[in-house]
Amino acid sequence: MELRGTHVLVTGGGSGIGRSLALRAASEGARAVTVLDLGDAAHDTAQQVEAGGAESVGVVNDVTDGSALAEAVAASVSRFGPVDFACANAGVAIGTGLAAPDAVWQKCWEVNVLGVVNLARAVLPDMASRGGGAFLVTASAAGLLTSLDSAPYAATKHAAVALAEWLAITYAGAGVGFHCLCPQGVRTPMIETEGIGPSTLAAGALLEPEEVADSVVKALRAGQFLVLPHPEVAGFEQKRVADRDNWIAGMARWRDRVIGSAATTPPPAPG
Repeated sequence: MELRGTHVLVTGGGSGIGRSLALRAASEGARAVTVLDLGDAAHDTAQQVEAGGAESVGVVNDVTDGSALAEAVAASVSRFGPVDFACANAGVAIGTGLAAPDAVWQKCWEVNVLGVVNLARAVLPDMASRGGGAFLVTASAAGLLTSLDSAPYAATKHAAVALAEWLAITYAGAGVGFHCLCPQGVRTPMIETEGIGPSTLAAGALLEPEEVADSVVKALRAGQFLVLPHPEVAGFEQKRVADRDNWIAGMARWRDRVIGSAATTPPPAPG
């Protein structure tokens, strides 16, 4: 798929990877880009997209509200025509281990998983009926491997990968392309506002969001499902699948080195 002449829609497009995807779409010749996010960040990105030569609109939207998201998509379609490339990019990285409050687990679930479900419900029926389009799920390398810093993040990003695979299988033959983006550390505002754990920093160099967007464009052109801006993740996943017991033991040793042996005893769960 080429982005020239398309209508692109990005959730979580106000900053980071989402903003880079929106701006890259404009530079690739997209005719329109719809940017959804919380607060004024969506409008800020839309203004930058318009400066890049594409029509754009910023929409304040919470992906956990399925009805509101469906209305936002419908309004965007009315203005710009059918969505050709939908990016389920909104996400949160919060929480630590078992002691994380239930509200944190619920928030991760609602944004990282149900946010994808809500966008899929809003755009996939039309894509399938037209026999075209592409759908991107921004997951994480944590969804293929794990996150030593956050159990809620690891669990929900695994779910996001599983959902992306299910969609690709279920809609096979419908003419819709599916892509699952799984980067390691990326230099985004999420790192500044929600923090980044020592294991993420130790895993390798942080990429710039523009580098991630470049990987997505290449995957679109190649029709490639799994998008790995950090190519070493493929090797890590292969080791995990080949010998899971050895991989878990190795990860435990690495966790002790990076985070500290004192962290090997999980805190009690709330209540």
